[in-house]
Amino acid sequence: MSAPRAAPGTQADPVELREALRDAIRYWEPRRVLFNLMLAIVVGTVYMANFPHSRHEVTLDTLQALLVLAVLANIAYCAAYAVDVPVQLSAFRAAWLRVRWVLLAIGLLTGAILTNFFAGGLFGWRI
Repeated sequence: MSAPRAAPGTQADPVELREALRDAIRYWEPRRVLFNLMLAIVVGTVYMANFPHSRHEVTLDTLQALLVLAVLANIAYCAAYAVDVPVQLSAFRAAWLRVRWVLLAIGLLTGAILTNFFAGGLFGWRI
């Protein structure tokens, strides 16, 4: 007769790396759309706040810079995995799954601040 199993995510039920990675991907990737939407809203807001001056700043070089910055922002978004997966593999998994939205909120706020800074530099700081 086997011992009764503990609730999923407790110390008595360790999680394998594969399961932790699968859970992290299922959590973070749908939220990447929210992250990118937020970045686009910040860039659009800065552009409109600096209009009509910003209209003259939109060049091929500016668009290339925005593309590079978007790629870098998405690479930075992946830093969530470096926090999420190890914590899921620890004894704190159950608690972490309830509060990892805080990491998302911190990432969204940090992304918005950095995007505002760079977009302001690209469009002329007319605010």
